[in-house]
Amino acid sequence: MNLRFTVHNFRKGGQGRASLANFFSIALLIVTVVALCGCASTRKGTADFRKFDFQKDTFTFANGLLWEYHYTNGVATHQRRMPKPDYALHCFAVARSARQFFQNARFDSNQPPVDEATYRKLVDRVVAIDPSHHTLETELVTIPGYPDLKSFSTTHEQMLKEECGSVWRSYIQRGNWRMVFPFFRSRQEKTAQVLLAKIHQNIPPIVHLVRFPQETINHAVVVYDAEETDKEIRFTIYDPNHPEEPGTLNYDRATRTFILPANNYFAGGRVDVYEIYRSWRY
Repeated sequence: MNLRFTVHNFRKGGQGRASLANFFSIALLIVTVVALCGCASTRKGTADFRKFDFQKDTFTFANGLLWEYHYTNGVATHQRRMPKPDYALHCFAVARSARQFFQNARFDSNQPPVDEATYRKLVDRVVAIDPSHHTLETELVTIPGYPDLKSFSTTHEQMLKEECGSVWRSYIQRGNWRMVFPFFRSRQEKTAQVLLAKIHQNIPPIVHLVRFPQETINHAVVVYDAEETDKEIRFTIYDPNHPEEPGTLNYDRATRTFILPANNYFAGGRVDVYEIYRSWRY
């Protein structure tokens, strides 16, 4: 089956998108694929007992934007970013890989560094493990010579960009089918509670942010902390587009709505949220 995409539709929210018709075609294809092979080659272990640390468990490099966005009274205008970033449309790959390192690897600065070829093999082992599963403590992949992912990615940025997954990891992400169906407020309320529960278990969920069928955002972030009040839940996120500091994703209890603040790829406002990389269907 040939699925046609347009360059224009790959630009917003740091990730790609296709036409409405193509999304339904993609959804059908993905459902078929996961039904045939979604459960293969996964390993289930125990959840990590330490908390996700933004200063240690994130990459130093950003998922670049192909377009610059400007907002006036909520109306967006955009222009092509110049020069063109050499690493863009990879937010799903970056978010997924960050959690895979958190769950499946341990860094040991007491061991001497190894050569580039060996590091590539170790990275390949980490990102080959299904992101919905946790590796047992005794089976963690050891990355020698560095204390954490942040320092490792500073030195080996290009290698990690090459090994953590191509743009197509986003286009065929197994949970993409979900965005074409309605997001009821009751389900968004349940999603918020599930995210809280996983954070309390030190399991940082990866969520897909959409406004389908609008093309205003199609993005993936890692949720790793939360603060509750009577009116809202303020989730703290690792946004692959902004590795310099944590971001926020708010949940309004009254309207049962997730809200993403304005930034350089989104005008701000309601987003629909669902968790991905959590099971064979997503």
